[in-house]
Amino acid sequence: MEKQFVVLGLGIFGSTLVKTLSQFGREVIAIDKDSENVQRVSEFATKAVIGDVTDIQFLTDLGLDDIDVGIVAIGDRLEDSILATMNLKELGVPYVIVKAKNKRFKVVLERIGADHVVRPEKEMGEKIARTLLRKNIKDLIELDEENCIVEMKVPQSWIGKSLSQLDLRKLYSINVLGKRDPKTHKLEVPVDPSAPIEMNDTFLVLGQTDKIEKYDYLL
Repeated sequence: MEKQFVVLGLGIFGSTLVKTLSQFGREVIAIDKDSENVQRVSEFATKAVIGDVTDIQFLTDLGLDDIDVGIVAIGDRLEDSILATMNLKELGVPYVIVKAKNKRFKVVLERIGADHVVRPEKEMGEKIARTLLRKNIKDLIELDEENCIVEMKVPQSWIGKSLSQLDLRKLYSINVLGKRDPKTHKLEVPVDPSAPIEMNDTFLVLGQTDKIEKYDYLL
C-alpha cells in the first residue's frame, strides 16, 4: 500500500509538495487556514481543507489515522510549527517532517519530536553551490544522507593509469561500478582494473557524497 501524506501549511514549499506527491499518485490531505492557499491546491490534493493546524480537535475530526507521513510546512511561525508538530505526534502520525526558518527553529523542533527538520532555502543554496563547483561530475544520485552514485568524466590525472594503479577505494573510498563507452554509451560492468584509462572515459562510481565532491572540487 502506498504511503499517505498530510501537509500542514500551503505556502510555496507546502503547495509544491502537495502537487508533486499528487502527480505521482499519492493520497495527500492539504490544510491551511488561508482559503486562497487551499483553493490553489484543491485540484491536486485528495482533500484540501481550510482550518487551524494548531487546533488538535480540528485535526482529530479530520481522521488522520491512516496517515504515514505528516509535513509541517509553516516555517516562519515557530509557535505554530511546534503546536502542529506536537499535534501530529499526539495523533499517532509515525513520521513527521518539519520546515524550519533557521538553525534555532531546527533545534527546538527536533527537541519536541520532529523526525526530520528541513531548511529548504539553505539546503537548496548549498546544492546549487555544489553543482557550480563540480568539474567532472555529470550526474549525482543521493542514496541517503551520506552516500551517492555518481557518473563522472575521468580527471586528467587518471588518464593513462589503470584502476589498480589508482587504488581509488583505499585513497578516497570510491568504488567504481562501471564504465560508459564514449561511442555507444553502453555501460561496461564490471570494469577491467588493469586497462589504461582513456581521455573520454566516463565512470559510474559509488561512494560518500562529501568525499567524492570534495575530491572533484580539488582536481
